[in-house]
Amino acid sequence: MDSHTIRSRFLKFFEGKGHKIVPSSSLVPENDSSVLFTTAGMQQFKQYYIHPEAADKDFGGRNIVTVQKCVRTGDIDEVGDATHLTFLEMLGNFSFGGYGRREAITYAHDFIIKELDLEISYVTVYKGEGIVPQDDESRAIWNELGIKDIRLDGSDVFWGPTGGSGPCGPTTEIYCKNSAGDDVEIWNIVFNEYFCNHSREKLDKGEATLQKLDILGIDTGMGLERLLAIAQKEKSVYETDLFNPALEKINFERENLMSATFKDAPINAETFKKRTRIIADHLRTIIFLVSEGIRPGSNKREYILRRLMRRIMGATSIEKFVDEVFFIYTKIYKDVYELDLENTKLVFWKEFQDFKSNSDPGFKEIFKKYIEGTGTFPASVITGGEAFYYLSTYSITKEAFLDNIEQVLKMGMWILSKNFNEEYEQALKKHQALSRTSSAGMFKGGLANINEKTTKLHTVHHLLLAGLQANINPHIKQEGSNITEERLRLDFLCDHKLTDEEKQKVENWVNDKIKADLDVTRREMPLAKARKIGAEMEFGTKYPEIVSVYFIEDKDGNIISKEFCGGPHVVNTGELGTFKILKEEAISAGVRRIKAVLI
Repeated sequence: MDSHTIRSRFLKFFEGKGHKIVPSSSLVPENDSSVLFTTAGMQQFKQYYIHPEAADKDFGGRNIVTVQKCVRTGDIDEVGDATHLTFLEMLGNFSFGGYGRREAITYAHDFIIKELDLEISYVTVYKGEGIVPQDDESRAIWNELGIKDIRLDGSDVFWGPTGGSGPCGPTTEIYCKNSAGDDVEIWNIVFNEYFCNHSREKLDKGEATLQKLDILGIDTGMGLERLLAIAQKEKSVYETDLFNPALEKINFERENLMSATFKDAPINAETFKKRTRIIADHLRTIIFLVSEGIRPGSNKREYILRRLMRRIMGATSIEKFVDEVFFIYTKIYKDVYELDLENTKLVFWKEFQDFKSNSDPGFKEIFKKYIEGTGTFPASVITGGEAFYYLSTYSITKEAFLDNIEQVLKMGMWILSKNFNEEYEQALKKHQALSRTSSAGMFKGGLANINEKTTKLHTVHHLLLAGLQANINPHIKQEGSNITEERLRLDFLCDHKLTDEEKQKVENWVNDKIKADLDVTRREMPLAKARKIGAEMEFGTKYPEIVSVYFIEDKDGNIISKEFCGGPHVVNTGELGTFKILKEEAISAGVRRIKAVLI
């Protein structure tokens, strides 16, 4: 039973139970800046638990089934074990008042036992805490279905909310045994009976309140990869058809190079296996993220992509297998998702070159320091604090560092200090504390303050973005901004350094619009309409239902700029003066920065 079969059978099973099949939403949540990525199937349906009648209009009913793409990095240090991944597919059935506990539990029971011919090891139900009572109804239903091992649990089986607020409630979890005899949680059925006005973190601290919802919502999630491992009688998710072809290629290249280079230093089998799994996992997540338009950078989700890339870029012989592994994943998912192979390769190798240009001098400096004056005995001791200094200086990840020196350590040339990890973490925390202190008074984007100078620069900032789109590439998007009384700064997506001719062309275009005395107008409209007309918006920002859009139109009524914006702006471009680009530079792979002034 392969992954395609399980996906298909899951969707058909619930379609036969009156559920509407809804495609996976993007990995980037729409209009929800409280989370970086889609981490659960229910995220695209949160509003329907509050307004269930909207589901009738949007889906023709209140029962939904999906296979949702998800990215989770909270357990990134656990990746490589039997169950943890950064990218996963979540099988889910949802109901917004269409049915209750009995149907949800019975559907899950029947799909596992009757449809897939698997066995349930045990289930958990909520034991009750605070205002939420023990879930005796779920316990009774499981007992009626013949499940005898029913375990009570506390906060671990109260799920949600996702993000800063949302529906939440008690859950019942289903466990099955893998081929190693270990119990693995495969399905979580959430009974969304409450709305939480804050995050889960605040709820756990007693700083949030629960409000009873008018209807019972059903929210279930079952990891495809975990279910697949159980169905295929494997010990881990990495031994399934979703990973085997990629791991075969990675293992072949790494084992050949390792055995040829380190004949006298046997590789720890478990360490090698886990690191190889991490590479396979991260490459899969990378191709999905890049295919959704995300590029490595220093902010938010772009930083996560960069971190995933750089965690594996120091791996032995990575140049020999990356392109083929990306190709393997496009074959595995060709009938399910559209993956952008060529752009993924371009983005990865561009980031790789940036990484190597920084890390190669770093590794040379580290090797030089520890080899000079140090023979094989006694071994030179590398402390966590020293490692952090060099790694942060040269933008080397801890994982890449350890991957590069693992065999040297095993040959006895160096040893890590006894408290290496603790020392490294202490140095990291000290660095973070200093960073917070030094940036506490800095403005983090937009207008540093509002006055005549910043208002003018704000308006010309809109013209600059429009000028880049008109003269360089219509697909250029803003990545960040900062405006002070002295200058404006615009960070934008672009795949090349602007030539002097291109910069002059943009500058002239902006100044032409200034001289044309164009009106700047503000209009309020529904969010959906603003999206429909293509107004520029800040990626990942959550907007209200009614938004403010600023327009700049030429004398013929042609719109040259339209952006979601709260203002303020000048009334007419003729007030601005002369626009001048001071500097254009790269700030990360695929992201450029312009600093400019009005004179």
